[in-house]
Amino acid sequence: MTEPNHKPIAVLGGGATGLAAAYKLTQLGRTVRLFDAGARLGGAVQSERTGGWLVEGGPNTILENHRDILTLVTELGLEGERVVAGPNAKNRYVVRDGKLHAVPTSPLELWRSGLFSARSKRKLFAELWAKPRERAIDIGLAELVALHFGQEVVDYALNPFISGVYAGDPAKLSTQHTFPQLLASEQSHGSLILGQRAQNKARRERGEPANRIISFRDGLQTLTDALARRLPGGAAELNATVKNLRTALGLPWSVTWTRDGVDHTEEFGAVVVALPAAALAKITFGLDAHRPMAVLDEVIHPPVTSVYLGFRREQVSHPLDGFGALMPAVEKRKLLGVLFSSSLFPGRAPEGHVGLTAMVGGATRPDLAALSSDDLLSTVMGELRELLGVTGEPVFERVNVWPRAIPQYNLGHDRFLDEIATCEQMYGGLFIGGQARNGIALPNCLRAGLTLGEKAAR
Repeated sequence: MTEPNHKPIAVLGGGATGLAAAYKLTQLGRTVRLFDAGARLGGAVQSERTGGWLVEGGPNTILENHRDILTLVTELGLEGERVVAGPNAKNRYVVRDGKLHAVPTSPLELWRSGLFSARSKRKLFAELWAKPRERAIDIGLAELVALHFGQEVVDYALNPFISGVYAGDPAKLSTQHTFPQLLASEQSHGSLILGQRAQNKARRERGEPANRIISFRDGLQTLTDALARRLPGGAAELNATVKNLRTALGLPWSVTWTRDGVDHTEEFGAVVVALPAAALAKITFGLDAHRPMAVLDEVIHPPVTSVYLGFRREQVSHPLDGFGALMPAVEKRKLLGVLFSSSLFPGRAPEGHVGLTAMVGGATRPDLAALSSDDLLSTVMGELRELLGVTGEPVFERVNVWPRAIPQYNLGHDRFLDEIATCEQMYGGLFIGGQARNGIALPNCLRAGLTLGEKAAR
């Protein structure tokens, strides 16, 4: 019998994490078989180029915040395709009292801004003298920020930011699992502001790249497509759902997968699992088909609908001089936010036109994500008319619906991570990672995949 460590390695999941793992394994000389239940590779990363418009169906940007990402782009030969967001991308808007306010980026701008009251501004500056403390237990993100800066900063800074990143509720999110650097800042400096400054300085001293917002000329799918092209011919099985994994001490893994009602079984030396939480929950192990990660079905994924609308430039009175605008929940708006898509990178809209991406739903208004097409368009247009001065009707439309969008790292997320770790420890040659475990952002998923590939190849 061939030794397990000379057998092919199975990779379950063809999203960013699975593709990065398969790429790394192939780089290291291992034979890979990748299984994905969908009809295409790339998962939520979906870019569509049509008639001069470029629409991102999933994530819209990637933060080039680690050398691993720089290296990956270089290795894939994508430097010439890479585009960096323009200087206006640092400008963000937040709605207050029905109007857009620029988010201040300096102490002087903060003092002049109408986004916060004078009391909150004084509290922000006073926070610099907070005393260090160490917390024995986790704390909700909103509670932590309120303790340091007050409720108004939670409402008009943290809440809209979390809506844009997690589509979540900061009152429920775990600080330890979403922004652990804040707890580290509190412990080392007391002040979250000073702690973050110190962490940024340390990053620069380590030679880490600046936090640049990037994409590619034809969208983020350029990256996942490039990873998929590095797979050997015949390595990927699409529309293939893995049903069962079996192994015994010292023996290879037996992987059973199905397509079109037909079961197939193959042997592997190791298994890399890069699946969403719901798919992890469904995988059965052994002859008794038990589900050791069944609890992951309880991870909350609020629905999010992305609505891309194109207009002639003269139809939008706002200068669109920024990344976009976010809507605090306290304002009772019907959008999570809107990205100024054609302002971020060149070539996203035809000449003389602009593209906007509105996000609807999330943890606070999941009902809106399920609106009919007509009601959805009417809702989005009503908001855009009021906030951005949009007139007339869109000349281009695209809607992408994600019924289970972003996993929420809410308080108590440890129990899910513990189940994943326990399952991994029970079986030699099993390696699990992805959005439910390693972070929701695209760079986190890519780096998790590269790490999984390195571990599985040993």
